[in-house]
Amino acid sequence: MTNRVQELLGVEIPIVQAPMTFIANAPLAVAVSEAGGLGVIETLSPQGREDLGRVRDLTSAPVGANLMIQGWKKDPSIVEVIAEAGISYVATSAGDPALFTERLHDAGMTVFHVVGSLRAAQKAVDAGVDGIVVEGVEGGGFKGALGASTMVLLPLIASKVDLPLIAAGGICDAQSMAAAFVLGAEGVQLGTRMLATDEAVVHQNFKDAIVSAGDDGTVLISVPGNPTMRVLRNSITEAGEHASLLGNITDLYFGGDMEASVANTGQVSSRIEAVLPVRTLIEEMWAGCHAALEAGRVRLG
Repeated sequence: MTNRVQELLGVEIPIVQAPMTFIANAPLAVAVSEAGGLGVIETLSPQGREDLGRVRDLTSAPVGANLMIQGWKKDPSIVEVIAEAGISYVATSAGDPALFTERLHDAGMTVFHVVGSLRAAQKAVDAGVDGIVVEGVEGGGFKGALGASTMVLLPLIASKVDLPLIAAGGICDAQSMAAAFVLGAEGVQLGTRMLATDEAVVHQNFKDAIVSAGDDGTVLISVPGNPTMRVLRNSITEAGEHASLLGNITDLYFGGDMEASVANTGQVSSRIEAVLPVRTLIEEMWAGCHAALEAGRVRLG
């Protein structure tokens, strides 16, 4: 038996890798897809777009792409770039889904839209998307300052929207995946958990910071000219000096200087205890999710 997310994405395991800018490259996406999930390549950076062009040389498994609407709304040619790469799934985000959904459908692609509120979910339905990524405020990266947690947002949207849902934010293992399914999801998306894998290209210092983070290890900050972001606490966030930070992000991600910028990271970092190979993570999550759901049915009679 397969659910709607598995069918739409063409995957064995409904685990999707989040499209993290600079990080969601071909090697990571291929590792996820080869393990039975869906790897996703970001399209904002030149490296991401280059990786789109070579991903089919690396795997025949389904691979997805992200389209950040605010970044591409004046240049719809990105749809052609994605289509030429043989991509079948696109997650749109950060903008009006009506701007690209029809174009992507015409190019033969399945479209999910990332939302952080019920209103945004209903707008995505009206735009004709195939499914929705429901992202709680505990997730890393850009977030609505007044957003609800996954525990609140996911069942709310599931009760109002009859589309397949992928849950994002706060998910890192079998138990949290099983909880997402109980609350109405048919798949999950992993960002922070994917950072702490062998295949992630970020510096070991960043991976170590995720593993060592406590439950107060992240904070929401407002960077001038950007949306609210959830990031790891460091000297910059504690000092409140948030202006002009993003220019040094590559020094943090790839150089390992954890004070050079701010690191997009979710609260679930406090539950991540080790860096794992992607295949081990995905296979253990999926098997454990089945076991957790089965155990719950037994306990409840």
